[in-house]
Amino acid sequence: MIKSMTGYGKGQATAGEISLTVEVKSVNHRYGDVSVKAPRFLLGFEGEIKKRVGERLKRGKIDVFINIENNACGGRAPVLNKELAAAYMVLFRQMRAEFALDGDVTVGLLAGQKEVITLTEGDPDEQDVRNCLTDALAKALTAIEQMRHAEGTATRQDMDEYLTHIESLLSSARERAPQVPLEWKEKLMERLARLENGFEVDPQRVAQEVAVFADRCDICEELARFASHIEQFRGLFSVEEAVGRQMDFILQEMNREANTMGSKSNDLELTRLVVAMKADLEKIREQVQNIE
Repeated sequence: MIKSMTGYGKGQATAGEISLTVEVKSVNHRYGDVSVKAPRFLLGFEGEIKKRVGERLKRGKIDVFINIENNACGGRAPVLNKELAAAYMVLFRQMRAEFALDGDVTVGLLAGQKEVITLTEGDPDEQDVRNCLTDALAKALTAIEQMRHAEGTATRQDMDEYLTHIESLLSSARERAPQVPLEWKEKLMERLARLENGFEVDPQRVAQEVAVFADRCDICEELARFASHIEQFRGLFSVEEAVGRQMDFILQEMNREANTMGSKSNDLELTRLVVAMKADLEKIREQVQNIE
């Protein structure tokens, strides 16, 4: 079943003191491009994250956002800046001596100075991180795949309707094509009949001209190839793998056949049918740009 390249999925998981939320967003892209935005302690997992995403989402511009849900998960702890504390001690004692102040430097006074004591985040348990990340990422990928499948199903229905309309246009062209040389022959004979009396018409020469014209405007091969391309295109609807590029290639072939029919038609009605086919092909092409 075909899948869209547009989607969104979210997953949450907790392991030990780690609580994470993973969001995956994707839009259409020619290739598979995965970017990861995560806290510092998850940078070592970036390669693994991209691999897991790439295994399930083959194409698209894919952004993975990983956020910490619980402030305790980083193992924050106070740290003393000894050099700065010592500098404050020297400064306070110099001030007491110079200005004849009473009392001594207290812990409260020293601890209250900016950046003497700071909070740092320790690295959480690696196994807890791995378990939490694996679970949350799997949930997010499942959610985005479901959305991409749903949108792919809707896109398939739209494309199938356009293909059905194109098939009706091909049927009309198939019925119209044999009439074109016959009508051209009638018009030729009418023009010849209007010539001055005494002009002798060579039936063999007329038959040759009609045969040349009929061969030049024959679109039977193009009609057959076009129908075959439609069958191939529909066959990709049930393929589980990424088919967007194959669909794009087949559409190019359909357009080529339509252009050839248009150049060979020499008939207003056939030209109108070809223009309508190309309009539907363009609508399908727009849909294919978002197929994985």
